[in-house]
Amino acid sequence: MLRGLAAVALLAAGCAPGDGRTLLTVDLFGEFGYERLYREYEAAHPEIRVRQRRISVLDDYAPRLRQRIATGHGAGDVVALEEGLLPAFLRRPERFVDLSAYGGRALEPYFLPWKWRMGVAADGRLVGLGTDIGPLALCYRPDLFARAGLPTARDAVARLWPTWDAYYRTGLAFERRLPGVRWLDGPTAVFRAALLQEAGRGPGFTYFDRSGRLVFASNPAVRTAFATALRFERARLTADLQVFTPSWQTALRRDRFATVPCPAWMLGGLAAFSGGRGRWDVATAPGGAGSWGGSWLAVPRQTRHPARAAALAAFLTSPHGQVAAFRARSTFPSSPQAARDPVVAGSANAFFGGAPTGRIFGAVAARVRPVYLGPRNEDVRVAVDDVLLSVGQGRLAARDAWPRAVRAAAKAAR
Repeated sequence: MLRGLAAVALLAAGCAPGDGRTLLTVDLFGEFGYERLYREYEAAHPEIRVRQRRISVLDDYAPRLRQRIATGHGAGDVVALEEGLLPAFLRRPERFVDLSAYGGRALEPYFLPWKWRMGVAADGRLVGLGTDIGPLALCYRPDLFARAGLPTARDAVARLWPTWDAYYRTGLAFERRLPGVRWLDGPTAVFRAALLQEAGRGPGFTYFDRSGRLVFASNPAVRTAFATALRFERARLTADLQVFTPSWQTALRRDRFATVPCPAWMLGGLAAFSGGRGRWDVATAPGGAGSWGGSWLAVPRQTRHPARAAALAAFLTSPHGQVAAFRARSTFPSSPQAARDPVVAGSANAFFGGAPTGRIFGAVAARVRPVYLGPRNEDVRVAVDDVLLSVGQGRLAARDAWPRAVRAAAKAAR
């Protein structure tokens, strides 16, 4: 089927300036692990040249993508839609190519059923093909744990924190023994991880219910997760950083924090920015199974090369592509066939002390329940993250954080 899509792509016209090849631009954020796949695709399709435009931080990528899709020009031929962005774009499916027109429907068996359904708009158009999912673990620094007198072997470390409360108490002990190093990077990662765990066990949604109504203040999953994150801020156990920002990258290299909630895709960022293998390891996360993140590849309607772009998206999200991405950046597949591949299922990540990441993330993925995110999810998330960070930075008293978050969520949801 993938060969068929590639054949269809040959019918498209258009050339890259100067070399007679068609230029396809792929817009991404973070670390997808596609670099070798591009070269493989170009070797098999000499008429194609692939250019990647990557922005490290999702919060920088999102507004640019929104503007480019809304104005109808400037977007790549293939674009990544993160799980929090996807619902808003699905409300305007006419702005994207219906991948069904290029054989996309035949690819359904290659994806987890819930991942596939999330890429289909209400009118039936196939907008996105799934890339990864984000089963949760927790990454930690064995050397810093040893200096603090804590266990360093991953199974013993996991026993330190069966719950977020136990993780909090371990953090207090760590900082007493090793002052100057924060227990974790920031409150927002704990909030997101705990919220998705709570929502998966409970209502199945976060800030918005399935009718699109804002339920931030009334959803117990939100209140519980917010209180969990705020507790770390009150105790000054976090470095008040946000993932992948320049300040986060600097703190990572300078040993400023010892743990970070780690969905599978986080391993790629840690490997890219931490400065050397063997500094981090991976253990199971507090609080049970959950999934944070994951994306889809879509083709904006504005592309001049819809068939060729659809073929490239199909290749990158194929079981082969997902295995290659996992090998490159530990992004856990949304394809069951890829997840069962020995490269994934039997993997031991040398960068992370030989951690059996395929087994760790695979066990979590098998228990994940998908969580609904509303179309304004990212607007609310950004506003509430700022409230949590304000507490740690001394700009807001902890007692005022929840009412401020409720107001911020209501404003962002308008």
